Amino acid sequence: MSSAAKRQTLRLLSFNIQVGINSRRYADYITSSWQHILPNNKRMETLHAMSRLMKDYDIVALQEADGGSIRSNFINQVSLLAQFAGFSYWHQQCNRNLGRIAQHSNGLLSKVELERVTNHKLPGIIPGRGAIEAHLGNATHSLQLIVAHLALSSRVRRQQLSYIADLIRNQPYVVLMGDFNCTYDEVLSAFANLGVELHQPRQSKSATYPSWKPVRHYDHILVSPEVCIESYATLPNTLSDHLPVALEISLPEQISHTTVITDKAHPV
Repeated sequence: MSSAAKRQTLRLLSFNIQVGINSRRYADYITSSWQHILPNNKRMETLHAMSRLMKDYDIVALQEADGGSIRSNFINQVSLLAQFAGFSYWHQQCNRNLGRIAQHSNGLLSKVELERVTNHKLPGIIPGRGAIEAHLGNATHSLQLIVAHLALSSRVRRQQLSYIADLIRNQPYVVLMGDFNCTYDEVLSAFANLGVELHQPRQSKSATYPSWKPVRHYDHILVSPEVCIESYATLPNTLSDHLPVALEISLPEQISHTTVITDKAHPV
């Protein structure tokens, strides 16, 4: 059997879900602004629709999820999406805890068991940005996954990218996913200056924000040179103000995974 035939593939998705608010025009930022504080009956319908998209993937990175507050009817949206979409494992990272008002979070959904799941607080003048680190494989050979949501300030983003560069610098197999609030070229330039090489297909530089008329490329999935990319796509989905991005990779032979389907989603 050839080495190519032995390789397993992994389907990845990154999605800024805007806490389940289905924005479709700039005016919605004003007319729907109350939904960032108060619950809305249509939010559950939007989350169901998002889960139908997510169920076709092995691992999903979430940004702007709510961990359980007034606006989400005290439902952890990361756990809920894992349940709806059939993911065996989920992890929530609360980066800005406003108590009953809001639980600003990143999330990670997985149908494969992940190891060494760690929350990282990213640097910044105003706290509230974070990254999730997880590994697929064993202590000797693993794929490092990083989920991040970066700051709006370019100066703070550079600090945050420097922090992430230190996490991934000595890892041969890396996938970095999230909403970076900046372009592909800015991310790669920052990493290049820090001596770290990541990439994604050049044809993937499609705009992802705003979803109804995309002009800015903020959402990315980047990989180290040793990771083989099979396909990359920006999905025409307008359930949030960001478009989701999808990537399929082939795993190196020494890293294998087993899809685990259980009756209940488990936190990791």
